[in-house]
Amino acid sequence: MASLSRLGVVAGFLAVAALCLPLADLATAGHDPWATLARMGRGFLSPDFSAIEQIARAVALTVAFAIAGVALGGIAGLVMAPFYRWRAVRGLAIALRSVHELFWALLLLQVFGISIWSGVLAIALPYSGIFAKVLSEILDEADRRPADWLGPRADPLTRFLWARLPLAVPQMVTYALYRVECGLRSSAVLGFIGLPTLGFQLDTFFRQGEYGAAGAVMAIYIALIATVRLWMRPRAVLLWLAASAVMLAQVTSPPMGQGALWRFLSQDIIPAPLRRGDPAALWPWLWELTTTAILPGLVATLIVAQLALVLAGAVAFLGQALIARRVTGRVGAAAGHLLLVILRSFPEYMLAYLFLQVWGPSMLPAILALGLHNGAIIAHLLGRQADGLRLRADAPRGLTLWGWEIVPRLFGPFVALCLYRWEIIIRESAIMGLLGIATLGFYLDDAIGELRLDRAIVILAATALVTVGIDALSRAIRARIGAGRVQVAPVGTAPGQATGC
Repeated sequence: MASLSRLGVVAGFLAVAALCLPLADLATAGHDPWATLARMGRGFLSPDFSAIEQIARAVALTVAFAIAGVALGGIAGLVMAPFYRWRAVRGLAIALRSVHELFWALLLLQVFGISIWSGVLAIALPYSGIFAKVLSEILDEADRRPADWLGPRADPLTRFLWARLPLAVPQMVTYALYRVECGLRSSAVLGFIGLPTLGFQLDTFFRQGEYGAAGAVMAIYIALIATVRLWMRPRAVLLWLAASAVMLAQVTSPPMGQGALWRFLSQDIIPAPLRRGDPAALWPWLWELTTTAILPGLVATLIVAQLALVLAGAVAFLGQALIARRVTGRVGAAAGHLLLVILRSFPEYMLAYLFLQVWGPSMLPAILALGLHNGAIIAHLLGRQADGLRLRADAPRGLTLWGWEIVPRLFGPFVALCLYRWEIIIRESAIMGLLGIATLGFYLDDAIGELRLDRAIVILAATALVTVGIDALSRAIRARIGAGRVQVAPVGTAPGQATGC
């Protein structure tokens, strides 16, 4: 297999982004964005906690949905992990994790309504696929000598429970705690489609123009994410699970009609021509759906993702210098860390929602949100690696050190991390359609709003296939540049943690 140069890959992505730029809708709304930014800034700098009871309940439900969803997804993933080499199990895991939590939630709302199951399963289903992959990697990396010592007479279950699982438990726990942090982001975002989490409160306050209350929500959310490793301890897992169950049990929701699940499976998702008994009309139906929704949505999704990937690379390239102590000094590094923590704490969807209030509905809010969030994650990981580099005793400091020592040595990990994030950016670009941007999520939301769930399922399948295809292409490029097996995670992190949520 012919190799590729890292500079060539970067140049190729920049060239594709340049071709996409004229096709991107970057127009801003007619109102004055700076006046809107000023009002939002005043509200964020003087947060109003007068609605603390509503916010506190939203925080509790955000945590409860996250813990319940991660626990259910973790259990399912642990069951699949020992069998991940089987093609059927691996295919199921890939299918589950290739669909974003918001898309799962939109489908589940048609079956369960605004209920706890819609939120819990929306997190658990994709997370089960993620857990299956990561936990299988952890098991594969565990020392095999104890399992071999049991001899050929030991059955596979005994070998797994007594020789392989105990060695992998510490890393599994570390990864599960990290996944709780991701679950909090997912849980908060679910509020934008009606579930009673922090996203719902943020949306409500923005619609009412109460920027001070919105600032309070954002401040509490950042504090929640920043302190998750302090209050979510392994020894307290059972206590948190019990508290989450009690909290979710208090949520009431309007009842759905009898047989909603059966109707969904046996009628709603069956293509309309087949329901009418006209198989000959299936191909024209698919062609019309492809040309009017899937292809336009796919083009917009790829344009947003490509421009966001380049922006993320630029943010990461410059951001890694901000948090390297020998480049910006102790005070500068602390300020850089604070900025990156804020940017990577907010989910892309939430950031895009905020930017949408300023610039109006176009691709610009989505590109900015995706680029800043993912760039902050990559910059954080690269900054930690920069601080761990062994440097000469007479090595310079400041920009000279960054340009002549750090950048050349971390250029390979930089390219690998950008490729890792590519698939995630594609998934997130698709869901930006729920905010009114014409990506695949826009057409999916439109189909669900019209109760044409058969169309929604086909669009969802197309979205999953694109995500899987980009992931395969990313892995192929990484292999050809010699980064297929590069360990890009900082020391002490679990497999998969480097790629983020």
